[in-house]
Parts: sequence; structure tokens; C-alpha cells
Amino acid sequence: MRIEVWSDVVCPWCYIGKRRLERALSGFEHAGEVEVVWRSFQLDPSTPRGARVPVRETIAQKMGGSMKQVMAMTEHVSSLAAQEGLAYDFDRSVSANTFDAHRLTHLAAAHGLGGEMHERLLSAQLIEGETLDDAETLVRLGAEVGVPAGDARRMLAGDEYAEDVRDDVREAQALGVSGVPFFVLDRAYGVSGAQPVETFASALRTAYEHAGAATGRS
Repeated sequence: MRIEVWSDVVCPWCYIGKRRLERALSGFEHAGEVEVVWRSFQLDPSTPRGARVPVRETIAQKMGGSMKQVMAMTEHVSSLAAQEGLAYDFDRSVSANTFDAHRLTHLAAAHGLGGEMHERLLSAQLIEGETLDDAETLVRLGAEVGVPAGDARRMLAGDEYAEDVRDDVREAQALGVSGVPFFVLDRAYGVSGAQPVETFASALRTAYEHAGAATGRS
């Protein structure tokens, strides 16, 4: 079974959804037959490269709400993240254009490290307050999971994997994906959002049974 996940590395719900999917997989008896593939998606591709705006200010501008409302919202999300073992730090998080971070994930995937890279970038953004459009930061984070620094620098200096990112975004649009996280199981079932573990577990069973019926697997 193949699970494709459209996700953005600055998305707090994406990290929560990732953890919930992982919990569902930990209790799925056929987890060894499941491949998870991370697809690129940009929540805000218009974010200028090099911008250094605190995440809460960005949210307030988009929502048109007060900082008090934004604080309440981020505290709620942080509490849900904590239930998944994630210590979000919105005080340190800054908005960034994620295009190069997604290119780095594609490069990492070419080294067999796509999942590890996506995890590292989510943690860097949401927990550690790193700036994910800074080239040297991306080189360092890539090296931490095993992506050769020279490869990362060369990629970031050019346009390698740019079309792969755009292809992922176009594919998401073709599938009707308007927000992330979005999970597609064997191109037959979709799960939108950071759903409860039980929802993921049910989707896994359904997709596996469907695949078995299609192939005649008992």
C-alpha cells in the first residue's frame, strides 16, 4: 500500500497529522507493506523569500483577527500537539517561503531520506524556530539526516527539483486538495486533515482490504 501525503513544513496541523498516522500505522498489522511518500504543498507561496515575520503576526494578518484571538488559537493547537508529544513554540516560529525546503525534501528522497527530511524540517520550524528559507540552515538540516552538504548547496544554488515541487502542487490541485495535510491511500481513498487515529486506522484497513479484493489476495 502506498500513502501519499501532501504537507507543508510550516503547517502545525501537518505535524499533528503525521504523528496520528504514525500511531495508526503502529497498530496496523500490515504496516510493513505500507510506503509513505511525502508530497510538496505550499500554504502560502506568496510569502517573500527572506521575510522574517513572526508566525503569530502572519496569522493575524491573514485572519484579520486580534492578537488575543491568535494567541488563543495557537495555544489550542499547541495543546493538541502536546498530546502527540510535540512541543510547539509559536513564540519563536517565523513565517518563511517553503519552496526551497520542499526542493530539499525531494533531494533527500533521492537519497532514500525523504521521510527523515520532512520530519526534520517540521521539527525545525514548529519546535526549534529555524528559518526554512535560509540556504545554510537548509544545508545544515539536510546534513543532520544524511544529505551530503555539497549536494544540498549545489541544488539550492540552482533550480534542481523545482519542477518536482511544482508537479506535486499541480497534482494536489488536480485531486482537489485545497488544504493540508491531505492523505491519499493507493489513489483510492483520501483523508483530509489531522484526523483522529481511529479514522486513519479505519482508512488503512479499508484501503488494504480494497487492494486485496482487487488483486485476489486472501
